[in-house]
Amino acid sequence: MPNIAPSDVTVFKQRLQQLIATPSISCTSAEYDMSNKSVVELLAQWFEDLGFKTEILPVEGFAGKYNLLATRGTGPGGLVLSGHTDTVPCDPNRWQQDPFQLTEKEQRFYGLGTTDMKGFFPVVLAALEGLDLNKLQQPVMILATADEESSMCGARALAALGRPKARCAVIGEPTELKPIRMHKGIMMESVRVQGLAGHSSNPALGHNALDTMTQVLNELILFRSELQSRYQHAGFDINVPTLNLGCIHGGDNPNRICGACELHFDLRALPGMSNHDLHAEIEKRLQVIGDKNHTPISLTPLFPGIASFEEQADSALVKAAERLSGYQAESVAFATEAPFLQDLGMETIVMGPGTIDCAHQPNEYLAHDQIQPGINIVRGLIEQFCF
Repeated sequence: MPNIAPSDVTVFKQRLQQLIATPSISCTSAEYDMSNKSVVELLAQWFEDLGFKTEILPVEGFAGKYNLLATRGTGPGGLVLSGHTDTVPCDPNRWQQDPFQLTEKEQRFYGLGTTDMKGFFPVVLAALEGLDLNKLQQPVMILATADEESSMCGARALAALGRPKARCAVIGEPTELKPIRMHKGIMMESVRVQGLAGHSSNPALGHNALDTMTQVLNELILFRSELQSRYQHAGFDINVPTLNLGCIHGGDNPNRICGACELHFDLRALPGMSNHDLHAEIEKRLQVIGDKNHTPISLTPLFPGIASFEEQADSALVKAAERLSGYQAESVAFATEAPFLQDLGMETIVMGPGTIDCAHQPNEYLAHDQIQPGINIVRGLIEQFCF
């Protein structure tokens, strides 16, 4: 790792190794889901060693899940540096090395979470260690959240508490150190059509849910077309909202009238569009189909959804990140915890070391050449907004 003193390299590797060796998988399946408490406690100790006041906050309603808020300095402004402590599940058989053992080769650190996104925390620690924190004029706050990869319960719990509060927030997701000021929202929904089963030889013996579902599908395809004609955003590679018909299940036999049918779809809204309003509009359209066919149709969220996100291009944080990184702020296709922090009143961006291309993949890695530039950028942001 160029420009990092040998002693600092050793400390960085030790910290990253400890984080990778502490599994904290979050998953909607209880079979794979784990607590993140050990990771939070490890981070709390490191930040306490730097004079931070730490709070470990249990996430209500989610056993074994914790957020960490570490603060040094006081004042009405300051900077939040935020990352999630969990990883996705993995299949060790698909890896070329142990995913829970940090492996260094080819100028990369390999391991589950190296880039998404445990590697952000050693970068932050290294940035802080190069500063005289006794001279802080505004607070530096470190936020480590639970379950970003599944429920986002950690970020939701913090938003409900109204914490943390600062002038600016940076979420260190892997963006190759390019500042990200916007992303689409996500809503995933289930449509269930309840019919009545019966023998296929006589349609009057039942009520075919698949017949009604074809009308639902046609209506959603029409709605998608309408949305894409009404909404465009030049800041995105795919500049329209998308609606994907993901999977469908119904019936059990060719000679039996389908008694029930269920569709799952995903809708990704542009900034300025409301998930709540979209759900309400779809529900209204499906109600018309249900009434016409005398068939109950239910629309149910598969998870609470994530709002779209956009930070103003001329905000002080965006301008600072562009200056320090050398990149103009842009958009990404994936969603983050940014909307929750922005809703607390902070200027917010997403920017961190690593590439999303290897996240959620076997042989995930953090390239060496992302580390020192990442340290420099984080240190520069702290100097601008906290000193």
